[in-house]
Amino acid sequence: MTLPRTAHDPRARFAALLEQHRGIVLKVARGYCHQHEDRLDLVQEISVQAWAAFEDFDPARARFSTWLYRVALNVAISQWRRQQHRHHHTPLDDDLPVVDDGLPPEQRHALRQLEVAIHALPPLDRALMLLHLDDHDHRQMAEVLGISITNISTRLHRVRQQLRTRLNPTD
Repeated sequence: MTLPRTAHDPRARFAALLEQHRGIVLKVARGYCHQHEDRLDLVQEISVQAWAAFEDFDPARARFSTWLYRVALNVAISQWRRQQHRHHHTPLDDDLPVVDDGLPPEQRHALRQLEVAIHALPPLDRALMLLHLDDHDHRQMAEVLGISITNISTRLHRVRQQLRTRLNPTD
C-alpha cells in the first residue's frame, strides 16, 4: 500500500488542506479588512502564520477547519488592532463583491447593510458573527474562540440584538 505524496510531505499536505479550506481564510479577510489590498495582505499573512504553526496542528485535538479558523481569526484580530493605531475607520470598498450575485437587488442591498453592520462590531463579536453565519454550532464557536459555550450564547444574543437595532432602527 503506497501512501499519497501528501502524507509524507508536510508542505504538500498543508497546501492541500489550505486549498480545501481557503473559503475560511477569504471569509475572515473579508470580515476584517475594508480595502482590497488589505484583504490580500491578510490572506497572505494568515497563510504564512498557519504554515508556521502547522507542525503543532494535531488532528486528534481539532479538525483542520477549526484550527484554521482560530489561526485566521487570531491573525486578523492582531492585524486589525495594529491598524487601529494607524488608521481611523475607513469605509468599505464600493466595489466589494456581494457574496451571492444571484440575489435580487433588494436582497443584495440588505446583505450589504448586514456586512457594513458586522464590520462595525468589535473584533471578537465580528469573529463570533462570522462563525455563526458560517453555521458553526455553539460548541464549535467556543472551541475556535476559546471562550465558554455560555459566553457564546450570551454574546451571540447581544450581538444579534445590536445588529437588529442597527438594521431596523424603527422596530
